[in-house]
Amino acid sequence: MQYSFKLHLSNENDTQKLATFLGQHIAQGVIYLIGDLGAGKTTLTRYWLQKLGHQGAVKSPTYTLVEPYKIREQNVFHFDLYRLNDPYELELMGIRDYLDIEHGLFLFEWPSKGGDEIPQPNYMIHIEKTEDDAKREVTLTFDSAEFLTALKQHFPS
Repeated sequence: MQYSFKLHLSNENDTQKLATFLGQHIAQGVIYLIGDLGAGKTTLTRYWLQKLGHQGAVKSPTYTLVEPYKIREQNVFHFDLYRLNDPYELELMGIRDYLDIEHGLFLFEWPSKGGDEIPQPNYMIHIEKTEDDAKREVTLTFDSAEFLTALKQHFPS
């Protein structure tokens, strides 16, 4: 990955705007969502799935490890690996069956716990809490010049 883009989220409305942008520009691939507990990874995911057309609740898959969604014929899989003790547990749960689905969107929270069992990301989204805990700093890392141009146009500094 060769490009990086930082932006600041002042409130939940800003998170919603980022999710809307992501929903318009990323339809498939492997996404790593990185950040401490409470940073907003699941909130971003919820708004993203809603932008894609999901109706209904978006649950954190902390205990189930994965929540699958079928949104307008699109397969989306939201993984939360926080409670994973060993990456091999993913193999036992059948992660290959999910990853073999073509053109899927795979969102991984806590990807560092997945080891070599999960593929390398197309996009990384790192969310950090600021000192006042109300705002977030987001760093997106990716390898698409077109995506960088779109980000700069949508989120001018």
